[in-house]
Amino acid sequence: MKWIIENIKTLFYALIIALFIRSLLIQPFFIPSSSMEPNLLVGDRLFVTKISYGYSRHSFPFSPPIFKDRILFKEPKIGDVIVFKTPADNRTDYIKRLIGKPGDIIQFINGDLFINNNQIFKTIISKNEILFCGPQKIQVTLYEEKLPNGKTYTASYRNDFVFPNTDKYIVPNEHYFFLGDNRDCSKDSRFNEVGFVHENNLVGKAQILFFSSDPRIGSIFNFFKWNTSLRVNRFFKKII
Repeated sequence: MKWIIENIKTLFYALIIALFIRSLLIQPFFIPSSSMEPNLLVGDRLFVTKISYGYSRHSFPFSPPIFKDRILFKEPKIGDVIVFKTPADNRTDYIKRLIGKPGDIIQFINGDLFINNNQIFKTIISKNEILFCGPQKIQVTLYEEKLPNGKTYTASYRNDFVFPNTDKYIVPNEHYFFLGDNRDCSKDSRFNEVGFVHENNLVGKAQILFFSSDPRIGSIFNFFKWNTSLRVNRFFKKII
């Protein structure tokens, strides 16, 4: 009986420590969609740091109403890759790139991104790359985009489709505007399902890609397919 009690206590302490780490320090996340290709792929697993932007109720499992606003808040930077809770249900985790901060004006004109009426400079990396859009393979052009603060990253645009011109999105106070890097295959702040994201919905900053496997080839538990399903070159890769 004493042995059982000791093991239960050990398990309890381990769970408390794991909950503390997950809530306040680092949380693992799984990439389920292709909206951030080519930078994040379906099957990538990454670590998100909670302390990066301070804490809200969404920092904790099941979003308990512990406090109303953020505490220890730190302003995110344009270009950060961030996990947030979608405003539609305050429950679903999305991961996108931060493009607009409060007061910024975002617009697409002829397929080009404008921030505060200034066109974002982009240079072609490759013209005929194949990426995924859900289960569909699409042909894209890869660009290096450079944001006003100097942050650079790779964005993809479909060769057979140009996102239509948009009205100006004026980011409200205490809100943020997000885009997926797979520009023509991303449900993000351009759409009502996501829209502007309140600062309290920020969960954390994506930092390190620690593991990756292609679920289209096989489960990670299928050891016989590891030679083709594991993307070893992506292990422990810094997210930019």
